[in-house]
Amino acid sequence: MTESGPVGAGLDEPVAIGRRVLRLRTELGLTQRQLAEPAYTPAYVSTLESGRVKPSEAALRHLAQRLGVTPEELATGRPAHLATELRLRLTDAQRALATGSPEDAATLFRGLGAEAVAHGLVGERAAALLGLGDCLLESGDLDDAHECFASVERLLADEPLPRRVPAIRGRANAHRLTGELRYACHLLETALDQLNAAGLHDPEALLLLYSASIAPYMDMGAHERAAHAAELALALAPRVDDPALLAGMHRGVARTLIAQGRIAEADASLAKAQDLYQQLHIRTELAHCHWMRGYVHAQDGDLERAERELRTAHDMLTTKRAALYAEQVEVELADVLRRRGRIREAEALLKPLLSAGPRAPEAPALRAGRGAVHRGAAHRLLGVIAEECGDTDAAEEHYRAALPLLERAGAVGDVAGLCCLLGDLLRRTGRTEAAMDAYRTGLAHRATPGTTTLGPAPAPPPM
Repeated sequence: MTESGPVGAGLDEPVAIGRRVLRLRTELGLTQRQLAEPAYTPAYVSTLESGRVKPSEAALRHLAQRLGVTPEELATGRPAHLATELRLRLTDAQRALATGSPEDAATLFRGLGAEAVAHGLVGERAAALLGLGDCLLESGDLDDAHECFASVERLLADEPLPRRVPAIRGRANAHRLTGELRYACHLLETALDQLNAAGLHDPEALLLLYSASIAPYMDMGAHERAAHAAELALALAPRVDDPALLAGMHRGVARTLIAQGRIAEADASLAKAQDLYQQLHIRTELAHCHWMRGYVHAQDGDLERAERELRTAHDMLTTKRAALYAEQVEVELADVLRRRGRIREAEALLKPLLSAGPRAPEAPALRAGRGAVHRGAAHRLLGVIAEECGDTDAAEEHYRAALPLLERAGAVGDVAGLCCLLGDLLRRTGRTEAAMDAYRTGLAHRATPGTTTLGPAPAPPPM
């Protein structure tokens, strides 16, 4: 291990620089006098090499020129242009994540992170951890993803808040996917309030946060707040040049349009996002666009097109080995198949997601803490299928399994709909009191959607 790595990093700075000067001078066969003159004395070089003095910037420039290195390399031990080369390789790793499997990209990010640590490159280490966190989100390793994003926040604790926003967004996504919707909203709203209170009106950071907040708002049933976030994101869009950010915004806005019944506008918004992702060759996000367009067509009653889009999304995500997202698409595809009368195909998709088997020998795919909202949706769908087949006991069992999952996640609208299904089932089987309890539970969740679990909305930025 050379002094450019952990050996130099573990020493006091003057000692590390002194050893570096001594090593380079000896390799070049220079005397202390030859290195020092005409600006300095041999005694100064001797004192410096022993680590008793830290060279000034002028002295570093003089010594570096004589030793044939850059002042930065002499001061830090890092090879010249190392940071630039690492940043280029980080771009390659990000491209690998966009077009290939998250596991392969994760290997690249881990290697780059280790190099950044060895050379003391904090910004590059943070970028590698951020990329690794995105890989882990795709593969469904949510706890490890959360820790990556939290590590980035710690590394950049002294940086301006906009630098930490991508990590905050990543951590919020990890919480949302585990079913902690309220906390995901809290993280995003806190960051928005801090940005606006500090006057840090960074358009890209704000757009990222507003776009990211739409999904947990929608999952919680806070549709008005989601629509407001979408409006603010659209207002910020003309000030943002990053096409990936704009594509993500269009995807988020489409969710609010679907909830408002504006199906054609939602499809147009998704088409814009899809076009941008195709240009950028970001396959996971492109798959998400097919996924959402499938949902749009299902809402509009065009089940054939819905199935086609969802199968395209599932094939793309499976090819990329984005396991968690592929499993979530299977839940929505199963609903379309059920509505098309293909009950057995729907069951064949849903049951392996909830029980251990050949596909998941150790645990269910959508296990606790991993896709909680979709796990609840899978139970709900299996309950509907069982009820349609006349098996009321199995239907009730699935409805009751879904209820705590959706309640813990705070998915208000889904809880209310599920309680209606359960209440209707109980009423038809003669259990009137139990049915009334189920209806009351649903009404309690639905009374003021989005306000019983969320505090005041964050203040909007000045436009």
